[in-house]
Amino acid sequence: MNYVKTITDQVEAMWMGFIAILPNLALAFIVLILTWLVAKFAVRIADRIVGHTQVRTDLKKLTATAVKLFIWIVGLLIAAAVAVPGFTPAGLIAGLGVGALAIGFAFQDIFENFLAGVLIMLRDKMNIGDWVDAEGVSGTVEKITLRETHIRQFSGELTILPNSMIFKNAVKIHTDQPVRRYDLMVGVSYDCSLPEAEAAILRALESVASISKEKSVDAFPRAFGGSSIDFLVRWWVDTDRENHFLVQRDVIYAIKRELDEAEIDIPFPIVTNMFPEALSLDRGSTGDDTAKAASTN
Repeated sequence: MNYVKTITDQVEAMWMGFIAILPNLALAFIVLILTWLVAKFAVRIADRIVGHTQVRTDLKKLTATAVKLFIWIVGLLIAAAVAVPGFTPAGLIAGLGVGALAIGFAFQDIFENFLAGVLIMLRDKMNIGDWVDAEGVSGTVEKITLRETHIRQFSGELTILPNSMIFKNAVKIHTDQPVRRYDLMVGVSYDCSLPEAEAAILRALESVASISKEKSVDAFPRAFGGSSIDFLVRWWVDTDRENHFLVQRDVIYAIKRELDEAEIDIPFPIVTNMFPEALSLDRGSTGDDTAKAASTN
């Protein structure tokens, strides 16, 4: 058997086959170029159409990505069918077989986060710039992608959370409504007049111009504390216009000023320490002294 001739014939056959499919390859390459042009043009049209709507920014990006992905999938399938006669999508799926199932399990988390990202973008809540608490992380939503959400903490650190974690667990959105209520506990001394203390606290709240005037302010006696009677003080702030930290500062200043003018004390915490051993010694010494005094008399 002439091995050299066999190898030569195989190489020649492969070369002739390659020459034969060159027109198909060239046509497939042209299909890919047309796919790139169509995808680019379609994304511009989608951006222009969605840009005139009130759709959130991250959902606009999702729309552009979905349009581009769809066009590229169709283009690649057409190019494969042109380059390889007899190719069909059904044949590709059948060829993958168990491999497709293995790939699905391997990329399960990625697919889960991808779907969660799509669902997060489709719902109205949690937009870019919102102040949220999620999984122990508090900060501002900086970016929402198809796989993860970026939260910038107020201390400057960036935390990246998988979308599935945010979608499946509770998320507190502080900025869902611009007008929000804030609470503060204020203690006054036991020997003061409670109606006078309440009136002083309300005067203080009404004097703070940055508090929202759309809703009422409140001051309720709530508990007998260890060294004071505690008032629950509540007010509302329009966070679109005011910084709630500065408003709380002004509220504390005003309450302290009004209580001082009304001569109402804000008592310090009082702690009573008991020493059982010392008490027993004191009692023993007292008993001995009494016995000595009786014997002397």
